[in-house]
Amino acid sequence: MAIKVCYIGGGSRNWAWVLLQDLCFEKDIGGSVYLYDIDHEAAYANELIGNALMHKHNKDQWIFKAEPDIAKALSGSDFVFISILPGDFEEMAVDVHAPERYGIYQPVGDTVGPGGIIRAMRTIPQFQVIARSIKQYAPHAWVINYTNPMSICTRILYKEFPAIKAFGCCHEVFNTQKLLITVLEEHKLVPAGTVKREEIITRVLGINHFTWIDKASYKTMDIFPLYADFVQRYAATGFERTGAASDSVTSFGSGDHFDWKTDYFASADRVKMDLFRRYGLIAAAGDRHLAEFCPHSWYLADPKQVKSWKFSLTPVSWRISNRENLKAKSKAYRDGTATLTPSRSGEEGIAILKALLGLGTIITNVNVPNRGQIPDLPIGAVVETNAVFSRDSIEPVFSDGLPVDLRALIMHHLLIQEGIVEAASERDREKAFRVFSHDYAIQALPLSDARKLFDEMTEKTLKGCWDKEPEAVK
Repeated sequence: MAIKVCYIGGGSRNWAWVLLQDLCFEKDIGGSVYLYDIDHEAAYANELIGNALMHKHNKDQWIFKAEPDIAKALSGSDFVFISILPGDFEEMAVDVHAPERYGIYQPVGDTVGPGGIIRAMRTIPQFQVIARSIKQYAPHAWVINYTNPMSICTRILYKEFPAIKAFGCCHEVFNTQKLLITVLEEHKLVPAGTVKREEIITRVLGINHFTWIDKASYKTMDIFPLYADFVQRYAATGFERTGAASDSVTSFGSGDHFDWKTDYFASADRVKMDLFRRYGLIAAAGDRHLAEFCPHSWYLADPKQVKSWKFSLTPVSWRISNRENLKAKSKAYRDGTATLTPSRSGEEGIAILKALLGLGTIITNVNVPNRGQIPDLPIGAVVETNAVFSRDSIEPVFSDGLPVDLRALIMHHLLIQEGIVEAASERDREKAFRVFSHDYAIQALPLSDARKLFDEMTEKTLKGCWDKEPEAVK
């Protein structure tokens, strides 16, 4: 079966390389992958890298082409992948570090908090353009988004093009499933290394990066009482991991046995366990994300408190340095002085794609507008639950809803997300500021300081992207 894929952000050295590697193992389908990126040279490098990989490892089953014209890249596409960096790391440095002068610390800064809100403000105009371009050139394509802030990006795709077939994919739940395997191993119920992540059956509900599990099992075993015992043993100290860095081509950690003291993306899961004690559900994201959704006095009052909870504040300087390392790798792969070796990423993008083509069925967590799958959250807001993927279909798995105390915490962020989508769509800065001022971290500031921070961050990072109404890319 031959298909066409358009990759928006096709110069990526993270998700695009994951796709290249995973396609090396794909025998059932083939076709073309059109790589569109505002950095055309980066996309062209991936064209050369991808075609060399396919020629060596998969008999040219996939052809990669860097395409500078988005209309040509999109036209006739069966699938569209989106993984872009909204702005650059210089803007992200403002997102993450400008609030620190006001005592606000963010481990990630790309989903909620002042960093997540400002990032959303400059991402929304870009996604309006992408949505309108898809509507014009590939209206029937399935659209898979990997860009953060995941909920807002997916929400704006539907707001601009209600008939779009889009969903957001995130691997945070996967790492929690791996932790639940560790729980089984700690209880001596399974031999180490014998259980696959996919065998841990979970029911997922919440919003992206603040997702929860209210049921978890392995075969006939209910994992919840086992996890409660695990939390009882490790909540105070955390569950320490050590080990070598991942061999993944991506620039972020995989969550597999990393030492939080040496890996910015690792943790000892103390936040996750503390939230289980508070709410009775399993928090299904990494501690760095989870902490940002809670009142900042809980885990993020200052760097010392962060360290006591055994996770890290990831400096953007590390991301900038890592980008340069990845650029050097890209050049070496392109020139043939180094070789990108295929390895399975563990991501589910290809399995989802095949299910939508009718080649099987898969149940996994996904971000789509709420149709009642979380009955006590607003209809239309983007939520994360399990869904069944089959031929040309996504059917969300319905849940029983959230406990009222946890729902109150989630609703706070969901309404901020909805408010920023509305303010950005209207290009209303005052409305955006009012929404910004409601964030948990910002509420601790005098309103005058909140205004100063907002003005500084928007002046340095928006750079005119709110000045005109978006159109489809010409």
